[in-house]
Amino acid sequence: MSERANFKNTLGVILATAGSAVGLGNVWRFPYMAGENGGASFIIVYVLCILVLGLPCMITEFIIGRHSASNTARAYNKMGNKMWGLVGVTSVATGFLITCYYVIVSGWCLEYLFATITGELSGDARYYVDYFTMFSQNPWKPVVWAVVFMAITHYVITRGVRGGIEKASKVLMPALFVLLLVIVAAACSLPGAEKGVAFLFRPDFSKITPGTLLDAMGQSFYSLSIGMGCICTYASYFSRQTNLSKSAIQISVIDCIVAILAGLMIFPAAFSIGVQPDSGPSLIFITLPNVFQQAFVSVPAIGVVVSLAFYALMSLAALTSLISLHEVSTAFIQEEMKVSRRKSATIVSVSTLLIGVFCSLSLTGVEWLTFGGRSLFDLFDFVTGQIFLPAVGFFACLFIGWYVPVKTVREEFTNWNTLKTPFFSLFLFCIRIVCPISILLIFLNQLGVI
Repeated sequence: MSERANFKNTLGVILATAGSAVGLGNVWRFPYMAGENGGASFIIVYVLCILVLGLPCMITEFIIGRHSASNTARAYNKMGNKMWGLVGVTSVATGFLITCYYVIVSGWCLEYLFATITGELSGDARYYVDYFTMFSQNPWKPVVWAVVFMAITHYVITRGVRGGIEKASKVLMPALFVLLLVIVAAACSLPGAEKGVAFLFRPDFSKITPGTLLDAMGQSFYSLSIGMGCICTYASYFSRQTNLSKSAIQISVIDCIVAILAGLMIFPAAFSIGVQPDSGPSLIFITLPNVFQQAFVSVPAIGVVVSLAFYALMSLAALTSLISLHEVSTAFIQEEMKVSRRKSATIVSVSTLLIGVFCSLSLTGVEWLTFGGRSLFDLFDFVTGQIFLPAVGFFACLFIGWYVPVKTVREEFTNWNTLKTPFFSLFLFCIRIVCPISILLIFLNQLGVI
């Protein structure tokens, strides 16, 4: 295809792929996971998991994507056979299903951004609980914001790889970092903020349990977008000169920095007003608005600015990830159905939005959208996050580690022997032994077997 290997330069590669990895998994999921697992001790385990699990798995997807120069489903077919092609199809399906409910959550970020601007997001602690419940269960408001969010994403995707994805990433990622630093500075200036900083950087190793290890492995997997088809699809646009291992390291470093900064913007503010760090998934949409209001009660204007910056940050993080998720399905339809990028993007936007409407409605208690006690929204989250993602990651490691000839893997890893790297044997050991076993443990843990 003419658009393959089409990122303009190394900066575009790093920012676009980092944008895929850096999303709500870092800004929303990481802080509450760290809060529930002891803070600093969790961060240490998390970074180790990035090194031994995240990096090898990312390089694995890089190799598959660049070598095949195809959409994720076709990539496995080209390097393997139809049986392995099912792994690629599952990866694309995973990205598609995640897009369906992720666009709804992304819309929530826009709602909170708008509510902050209009002054609606103000009240006591109970008000924030009621506000989130009423909004998320409203039959039409979340859908309206999801449509707005998808329209933005659709525009970027239709502009192509260079003119859309790469160009947007070069604006969105720096903006995300600037907003992060602004909020971190504001949070760390609060009275008592040092307790939150200590929580993040003073480890208590007695807090580390087998559950902490499994949670950290699962978070590293989720955070780096492994198994969703995003990394593999973006890698199909890499040039032959792109250093895969170096790029993976740079992206992982950015991912870790954003995650830690997310902790630094949340926990100092939370500790400042006595909010527990283990508030769980509600931390972002229920606890934090109250935190920002109380933390800056003496200067309400600053609280509004910080809250505004925070939800702008959330929206940007959601957008960078949604762009990459959308591209997985767009590339698949464009190549398999042989239609234009604009038409394939339209098919994806409309279909994911339609399904997203049902995901959103399922949160309102509609009985026919409930399956086995789970809403359609929760079912999609469960199936993709706890079954498809670890399954795709597991088989991707087996595919590169045991099926694809070692010569092919080494050539991709070393850019056809033009790069001197002493880590190839370690990489091969990780994807053959360490990663499959680790992913299997995550899978069994999430299913409640261990």
